[in-house]
Amino acid sequence: MKGQEWYQADEVAAEYEDKRFSGGGRLIDRREKQAVLDALGPLDGKRVLEVACGTGRFTVLCAQRGADITGMDISAAMLREGRTKARQVGVDDHLEFMRGDAARLPFPDDHFDAVFAMRFFHLADTPAKFLSEMARVSKGDVFFDTFNRYSTRSLYNSLLPMGSRLYSTSEVRDLLGGAGLTLRSDAHDFVLPYGFYRKLPGWLADPIRDADVAVGDTPFGDRLASVSYWHAHV
Repeated sequence: MKGQEWYQADEVAAEYEDKRFSGGGRLIDRREKQAVLDALGPLDGKRVLEVACGTGRFTVLCAQRGADITGMDISAAMLREGRTKARQVGVDDHLEFMRGDAARLPFPDDHFDAVFAMRFFHLADTPAKFLSEMARVSKGDVFFDTFNRYSTRSLYNSLLPMGSRLYSTSEVRDLLGGAGLTLRSDAHDFVLPYGFYRKLPGWLADPIRDADVAVGDTPFGDRLASVSYWHAHV
């Protein structure tokens, strides 16, 4: 997987959220969390797995909403950040963080009500294998996001240290079919790429985001979007 060593560094984990989700980045954080909650629906008592949970942004959020959730990541440093966050908000006693490989999920078939992964498939070297594993251990929902090939993301992708795997709509649909998943809904957002928002102070990001949403609401919005959210079912 791309960037595996980079993501496991202690200094990267410690600064991860501040660099990405402060200032204009808070708009990304808000949108991503809403996308996850919309897809998973009521969480009270639901057994959930988050693949590539990182610092636990979504794992902790779901635990606060009553989910019986496991967050799995390959980075021990990221998991330490997640455990700290869980303790700070008082949900560390009813969630689990574990280290593991997304290509070989250590769970039986149909073990979870829902499985999701955010900020993961752009780094995936074998996306079909990862998605099939997510489908295998879920008996219900599978949710994930992708960065889009024909979007503003492609303009600066080659300049990024690790780059990103970019997907067309047809490629994602093929992946879903290969994993035995049925697409329930999809949503497309952020005409301007994430990296642009992260460079902006909050006061400037807000009006630009309003304009971005307005463009996204036009008939051409889905084609211009740099990010897609895919909600599928086993």
